[in-house]
Amino acid sequence: MRKKYIFKDFLKYVSLNILGQTAYSCYTLADTFFVSAKLGTNGLTALNLAFPIFCLINGTGLMIGMGGGTKYSIHKSRGEDHKANQVFTNAVYLTALFAAMFIFGGLFFSGMIVKLLGADETVFSMTNTYLRVMMLFAPAFLTNNLLQCFIRNDRRPSLSMTAMITGSLSNIVLDYIFIFPLNMGISGAIFATGLAPVISIMVLSPYLTGRKNGFHFAKSVLSGKNAGEILSGGVPPFLTEATSGVVMFLFNFIILRIAGNTGVAAFGVITVISLVVIAIYTGLSQGIQPLISRNYGTQNTENVKAILKYAMYTLLLLSAVIYSIICFGADTLVSVFNSEANKALQAYAVTGLKLYFAACPLIGLNIVYSTYFISTEKPLPAQVISLLRGFIVLIPMALLLSAAFKMTGVWCAYPLTECIVAFAGTRFYTSSRRKP
Repeated sequence: MRKKYIFKDFLKYVSLNILGQTAYSCYTLADTFFVSAKLGTNGLTALNLAFPIFCLINGTGLMIGMGGGTKYSIHKSRGEDHKANQVFTNAVYLTALFAAMFIFGGLFFSGMIVKLLGADETVFSMTNTYLRVMMLFAPAFLTNNLLQCFIRNDRRPSLSMTAMITGSLSNIVLDYIFIFPLNMGISGAIFATGLAPVISIMVLSPYLTGRKNGFHFAKSVLSGKNAGEILSGGVPPFLTEATSGVVMFLFNFIILRIAGNTGVAAFGVITVISLVVIAIYTGLSQGIQPLISRNYGTQNTENVKAILKYAMYTLLLLSAVIYSIICFGADTLVSVFNSEANKALQAYAVTGLKLYFAACPLIGLNIVYSTYFISTEKPLPAQVISLLRGFIVLIPMALLLSAAFKMTGVWCAYPLTECIVAFAGTRFYTSSRRKP
């Protein structure tokens, strides 16, 4: 496949996935905007405290979907249709297994989880309601992620994008209806969010029974080998999502001690904007994944290098645009979610936005590196990058800097972590290229 066709495919897959992922991230934006308008600072705090669990659910769906989708794409490019269908079947089994675990947790342990997340008496009830309903909708979130990834790897990125946008738009409309005319409060917010993936799945459903669908159920039990390969390949996207949850949990814990619920609400504003920013980079990485996997499967190394180069140029351009908008529009962005015009919240969040998102190009670089490694069947470097970002570097960095510089240290911990990880990722990449 010549480079001009690869560039055309790159533009198609990346643009569609960025649009779809950005729309998908509107789940949280809509919730945050409407909840802050109706329930104020306490509602915003409840959302932020519960959201690490959403990151865990979404990350689990991506782990199964992207891990399975990568293996599926490689098998299909080699003409191994039966193995590809076995991967899909095992991915469905894993989805059902994890969905059952989340439902069980939501039914019997939601109150305990809310306490562990740091909710006080003021916001406990709202946080518990949001968390429990979210976990009961886990089958829809997981199934939606699974189908999105496999359909994207089945050469239908436009359908994947359409489903994501439809689900997100329906979430915005339902959020307004449930929270304002029906006055359902926090219950309405999470119910709207839970229905969005159901609507997305309905958009995808006709494709599953159509003639163009390349993946089908195969006679197969849940194989330890297949499950291990799917989960191993999907650990980096899982950890990318889990990193968001860890950042939120850790920062909530630290900020509560430094600035109380107002500080957590300010971080909530940064969090929802962060989810949009990460969604853009995730769209870029999900766009290149099928292309790299397909060309890797056919041993077309020149195309793999070209795709990675296009991705690097794209992430630099996106980062310049994103940070310019955040830096110059910080005050306006925060005021959208500060319905009570809380001056302390405004001050914390504006400063936080400018410092926190200095990490923009580094976030994109680390996500692209991880996707490159899992797409070329090198999961270990991708897993190390993800662990460094989410745990090994971030946790001590946040604790040390917050102790020394209070809120300024909290905001700076994330960009400094991404900088260290980007250096490690670059070393992994250059080392892998030197190997025969």
